[in-house]
Amino acid sequence: AWKDLCRGPHVPTTRHIPAFTLTRSAAAYWRGSEKNPQLQRIYGTAWESKAALEEHLHRLEEAEKRDHRKLGAELDLFSFPEEIGSGLAVFHPKGGTIRRVMEDYSRQRHEQAGYSFVNTPHITKEQLFQTSGHLQWFADGMYPPMELDGGRYYLKPMNCPFHILIYRSRGRSYRELPLRLFEFGTVYRYEKSGVVHGLTRVRGLTMDDAHIFATKEQMGAELKSLLDFVLGLLRDYGLTDFYLELSTRDDTKEKFVGRDEDWAEATEALRVAAEESGLDLVPDPGGAAFYGPKISVQAKDAIGRTWQMSTIQVDFQMPARFGMEYQSADGTRQRPVMIHRALFGSIERFFGVLVEHYAGAFPPWLAPVQVVGIPITDEHVPYLGEVASRLRQRGIRVEVDTSDDRMQKKIRTAQRQKVPFMLLAGDEDVAKGGVSFRYRSGEQKNGVPVDEAVEEIVRAVADRVQV
Repeated sequence: AWKDLCRGPHVPTTRHIPAFTLTRSAAAYWRGSEKNPQLQRIYGTAWESKAALEEHLHRLEEAEKRDHRKLGAELDLFSFPEEIGSGLAVFHPKGGTIRRVMEDYSRQRHEQAGYSFVNTPHITKEQLFQTSGHLQWFADGMYPPMELDGGRYYLKPMNCPFHILIYRSRGRSYRELPLRLFEFGTVYRYEKSGVVHGLTRVRGLTMDDAHIFATKEQMGAELKSLLDFVLGLLRDYGLTDFYLELSTRDDTKEKFVGRDEDWAEATEALRVAAEESGLDLVPDPGGAAFYGPKISVQAKDAIGRTWQMSTIQVDFQMPARFGMEYQSADGTRQRPVMIHRALFGSIERFFGVLVEHYAGAFPPWLAPVQVVGIPITDEHVPYLGEVASRLRQRGIRVEVDTSDDRMQKKIRTAQRQKVPFMLLAGDEDVAKGGVSFRYRSGEQKNGVPVDEAVEEIVRAVADRVQV
């Protein structure tokens, strides 16, 4: 007898989905066990109209072209050596340059916003994560312990307990709050092999992690300021289309800790901050961390896909677990509120998202090589070397292609590497003190004075525009 193997949802009639196509087929064992019979699995997609189907297929085609794993290899940005292990990336010089620029700009903006920079180790005694609750609630996502010096040590999956210890290293006054601590902290999470995916789901990741310690009275204003800061910084990296998700506790589950009234207060503070941003707010019941509710910023990329970016979490539980205090204006000891914030999520994931958003064609300020000098003949190499020296003095990352390739091949190579600017020079350019200025799009301006070319490049980098 026929049996429906699909959980649904179902449509009442196939007239609602007249446009369909088969995408691929594959063999699969019944219930995933090789002891069972092998079945043929057919994949397909169905839509309400032919136009909607074509749009979906175009998005899939575009997503395949933009796959950061493919572009990462083609542009020599990063790799995942088998000798190191699954989900553990190494960044090559060009990828390392992009990452450094991303981090440097983030540091600059954090300094302007009043954050203090800290650093913490990669491992800790197990007691720290027992106190924080991570061993109770997050142990499945942690690497196994190491037996050292008669104790158990863990690779850290989170930075927050370390920042708490920095806060707690001496007495604190209300005059110091809000105290904003920030770290590019590398953490390790044992993701299952089936979910590891390029840079967007890794086992070793560097979080741009901030923890803000504030009074309850400061919480609302701090959340609003924090959300404005997060959205502004994401826009600087080229993401502009956002909505927010509010993740709250699910009382039918046991993974949440703390008093109901604390959760209610934290959730309301986040809701108010989110609504004041003017962005759409989508509820996510049950999606909170075990210690508190959170707002997550969802960003759409160039082809309309949604990525979870920044998270902002209000936490009353960790301060209580660690006995955190500050001296208030009336001399009494009070407990601070803790706000967790990861702006990129992780450097690795954000890097992967930007690769796909820009299809590898980074704006000049992020591009690993911003300018390539292309001589018409070898005789023009010294002239372009002088131009490159002037650009380097202005902080521009520039190379001169001195290979044996013909000029047209050098241009194609620079285009494949998605270099924003090409400066070509021949006899006429040298005689007039100029260059032929070629853009990534293929557009070219001839006879541009070197001074003008340098200023245009420097301005494009400083203004963080796309070309």
